[in-house]
Amino acid sequence: MKWKKGLTGMLLAAFLCGGPGLGVAPPAYAATGEYKFDFGGGTVEAGYTGVSASLSYDKSRGYGFRTPENMRNVSASGTGVASDAVQFMATGTKSKNTFDVDLPPGLYEVSVTLGNTSRSSIAAEGVYQVINMTGNGAKDRFQIPVTDGQLNLLATEGKEGAAFTLSALEVRQLSSSPVTNRTIYIGGDSTVCNYYPLDSSVQAGWGQLLPAFVNTKTFQIRNMASGGQIARGFHQDGQLEAIVRYIKPGDYFILQLGINDTNPKHNESKAEFKDWMRDMIRQVKAKGATVVLSAPQGRATDFNANNVHNAENRWYRSAILALAQEEQTPLVDLNVLSSAYFTSIGKEATLALYMNGDTLHPNFAGARELARLVAQDLKRQGLNGF
Repeated sequence: MKWKKGLTGMLLAAFLCGGPGLGVAPPAYAATGEYKFDFGGGTVEAGYTGVSASLSYDKSRGYGFRTPENMRNVSASGTGVASDAVQFMATGTKSKNTFDVDLPPGLYEVSVTLGNTSRSSIAAEGVYQVINMTGNGAKDRFQIPVTDGQLNLLATEGKEGAAFTLSALEVRQLSSSPVTNRTIYIGGDSTVCNYYPLDSSVQAGWGQLLPAFVNTKTFQIRNMASGGQIARGFHQDGQLEAIVRYIKPGDYFILQLGINDTNPKHNESKAEFKDWMRDMIRQVKAKGATVVLSAPQGRATDFNANNVHNAENRWYRSAILALAQEEQTPLVDLNVLSSAYFTSIGKEATLALYMNGDTLHPNFAGARELARLVAQDLKRQGLNGF
């Protein structure tokens, strides 16, 4: 659907949201160039446009649900805009059950607030934008270029059987040019991915903490890692597709897999692991971006009798090192770097960087240390922006 000259339609549009005690909604588009939507059937927060699940897209209004019959209003346990939500009953990155907003072509920052859900992902323009947002009222944001005059967005699968809900959406234009800022994309598993709230989660992945060690005036970070992921899954499940859609010269793709790939239940041999990884490397390189491979850190308990931490034989590390050489990609050997750091601080301090009773997954402090090691090594290698 093409954008018409008519932000006038949005400025003048008003409608009844369908909740008890509600009146006419404020305009969706403010003079600042920001759109703010409060979803659900409850009270609409000041400064937001209320959107009930039954609101169908209308060209003159410029926003609404494409298939409102597949939406429903639900309550939520948060406050303000997070006190209610809409639930998407038809999902999938290619689903037509989207919330559509007419926008002039350009680059936008999109902020989302979920309702009550154990795990949901956000898709827009037919690909994932945010992977596996966890917990009620989770918040995140991303940049997206709009070239066809309309943003099409939905909440979709993060975990089978979960409710896919959205409480609020804010869209702010950053530029009239539909090109993302320089971006660091990250692929990986549960030791790398985001946990919510992003700034205070108990468990964390190092990709979540990497922005603290990167020049964010130069780069945005897009962490597409997800728990339990293997190379075949990252390649086939839509995460690589989203990266290849947007990645461009000057961007980076840091890829760390191998932990789950070695689990016999996935039936992925070292040779198959290398093949899936190699194809991902080549697809991203074909877009003119730089791929960086990372070898996963070991377990907290990988200390020998001499109190030296060593995990060099874990997680298909040899295949990762071989790939880096064969495909001429930079390598962050986080396995060796983390072992050296763990040895320097000792067993007890190392255990304190992991989740209680868990020797594999870092806590927030541990993820921060791993992110620091990754960024320091990238800087040592002379990669621009670190």
